Amino acid sequence: MLSKRIIPCLDVKDGRTVKGVNFIELRDAGDPVELAKIYADEGADELVFLDITATVEKRKTLVELVRKVAKQVNIPFTVGGGISSIEDVAAMLNAGADKVSVNSAAVKRPELINELAANFGNQCIVVAIDTRYVNGRHVVHTHGGRMPTNLETFAWAHEVQERGAGEILLTSMDHDGTKAGFANAITGQLSAELTIPIIASGGAGTMAHFVDVFTLGRADAALAASIFHYKEIPVPELKNYLLGHQIPIRMTY
Repeated sequence: MLSKRIIPCLDVKDGRTVKGVNFIELRDAGDPVELAKIYADEGADELVFLDITATVEKRKTLVELVRKVAKQVNIPFTVGGGISSIEDVAAMLNAGADKVSVNSAAVKRPELINELAANFGNQCIVVAIDTRYVNGRHVVHTHGGRMPTNLETFAWAHEVQERGAGEILLTSMDHDGTKAGFANAITGQLSAELTIPIIASGGAGTMAHFVDVFTLGRADAALAASIFHYKEIPVPELKNYLLGHQIPIRMTY
C-alpha cells in the first residue's frame, strides 16, 4: 500500500501565514518561509502554499515567496491562489514549485485543466475543490469559499479527473478550522469513485482524526494548518501515532 501523506498548509495573505474558521476570522500564524523550513525538517511529506486573497497585482510577490520557500525545503510543494493561465503555472514552477493548485479559474473555464495537464503533465496539476453542504447537496464554492456555484461536488470531481487533474484537494468548508474531524463520508465516497489521489482538508483537531480520514475517508493524504502552526500536534508525533495504528506512513529518521 502506498504511504499516506501528511501535508501542512500555509494559507498566505499579504505575505504572512494566516488561519481562520470556516474560511473567515483570519489570524496571523507566522512567516511562511520559516514555517515551511520547520515542516520540511520535521518530516512533513509535502507542503501546500495558498495565496488566499490572490490578485494580479500580488502575483510578483507570490513568485518571490515561492522562490524563498523553494530554497528552504527539500520536499514537494504545491502553490495555489489566483492561478488562471499557462503563464501563471510556468512562473510558479520556474520559481521552484513542484505542483500548482487551481480552483476558481478551472470552474470558470474547465478547459484550463486540459491545457495545463497537456503542457505540464497531470502529475503537477492539483484541482482544489471547496465544498459546502447546502440544502441537501454538496456544492462547489469558488473565490476562497465566498461564492457558491451551481456545480455539484461529485460531478465536478469526476469531470476534473477526466480533464487531466493529477490530484484533488478536497476542502470541506463545513469542517474547516473546527477541529471536529475531517469530512470522512464525502472523502470516502470520492476516494472510492475516483482513481486519482484525494487530499482531505478541513477539520483536523486530534491525531485520531488522521486515522479516521485514512481509514473511513480512504484519503491518500491529509492536510492541516492550525494544529501544526500553533504546535498543537507536531508532525513527528503524528507520524509515530499513525504508525502505531497500522497506517502506512513514510518516516524520515
